[in-house]
Amino acid sequence: MKISVFGLGYVGCVTGVCLAQLGHEVIGVDINEKKVKMINEGKSPIIEKGIEQIIKFVVNENKLLATSNASEAIQKTDVAIVCVGTPSNKNGSLDLKHILNVTEQIGKSLINKNNYFVVIIRSTVFPDTIQNIIIPNIEKYSKKEVGVDFGICMCPEFMREGSSIYDFYHPPKNVVGEYDRRSGDIVIKIFGKINAPLFRTKVKIAEMVKYCDNCFHALKVTFANEIGNICKKLGIDSHEVMDIFCADRKLNISPYYLKPGFAFGGSCLPKDLQAFTYEAKHLDVDVPVLDSILPSNRKQIDKIVDKLLEYKGKQIGFLGLSFKASTDDLRESPLVAVVETIVGKGFSVRIYDRYVSLSNLIGANKDYIEREIPHIATLMVSNVSDIINHSDVIVIGNKSDEYKMLIKHLKKGTVVIDLVRIIDDWSNLDVEYYGICW
Repeated sequence: MKISVFGLGYVGCVTGVCLAQLGHEVIGVDINEKKVKMINEGKSPIIEKGIEQIIKFVVNENKLLATSNASEAIQKTDVAIVCVGTPSNKNGSLDLKHILNVTEQIGKSLINKNNYFVVIIRSTVFPDTIQNIIIPNIEKYSKKEVGVDFGICMCPEFMREGSSIYDFYHPPKNVVGEYDRRSGDIVIKIFGKINAPLFRTKVKIAEMVKYCDNCFHALKVTFANEIGNICKKLGIDSHEVMDIFCADRKLNISPYYLKPGFAFGGSCLPKDLQAFTYEAKHLDVDVPVLDSILPSNRKQIDKIVDKLLEYKGKQIGFLGLSFKASTDDLRESPLVAVVETIVGKGFSVRIYDRYVSLSNLIGANKDYIEREIPHIATLMVSNVSDIINHSDVIVIGNKSDEYKMLIKHLKKGTVVIDLVRIIDDWSNLDVEYYGICW
């Protein structure tokens, strides 16, 4: 295909060069005449292993040339890939001036373009930037309509400096956020030779994926460093600790625990985290990330309490009370914290959880209820129909198959506050649905 790449910095240069190597005809566009001149001479404007040899080859094969004339590039191509920088403003927000400038140039250049032209955003932008800023900007200057005269997609990159050429050809995933199917098909045609899991999704989700990736990468680095700082104080080899930690692919390095939902609880996580951060203070080691976990966890509890306060005077029913489905463990259950708070504020509450049957509880759980939350017993019902028939608001507290089967029996107009995403699609149910973070 004939492709123009706007911005010949790190991402744009590698993207353009590799696409040319794949056989596409690429025109690189940049306002920096020095970069343009270097590429046209077969030289690389960036430092990256192996890139200069590829540039020389694709330039000699007439698969890559560079220009500072945006209009000329648009007229000669069918697709534009935007790779300009999105630096930070002083307050931390994104500076979109380069995006605005380039999309203005693209828009003006599309006025006399008759074929369906596709704009691919590869720059990192926050969700809704394409819908609320980029599309209106192109439409304003082109006098054309998205989805009719031109298409747009979000196609984030997953390349690391120092190994970007390898990463281009071996990405962990290909993500195509498509405004319409027609645009997405063209993006897949461009990147189709790259073997990686493909995700076709909405533009906004593709915008969010890149931020999710980078924030998690930053979290991983900081977490490892905080563990390492404590290990050093204790005379422990932190690398050996983390090697063992990373060997666990079931829980540690895995999708487990990475589904948005309600707060964590149980007899292990809160207790051990509290003990660990307490000892860190005694060792005089600052661990701001670890210290922030419990307060952040509490925010999820407060969020549900605040939501329930909107229904003052309504009957509240809880499906599930234990911190985890199919258990009877109420120790450090965040649901108990919610119940105690709203009961204290005068709400009428009923609770159903077949596994939290007081007559069957023994040992630590029985002692915990009798000692810490004896009033909970008066709120529990033995028949789930009591919850369904008498509750105006139902809180689904854990992911039990039993609760999933009950959903179709809910009364019309029931408010459902879902903490676990018990099912994905509520559109065919006549209820007021609220998912905690989806």
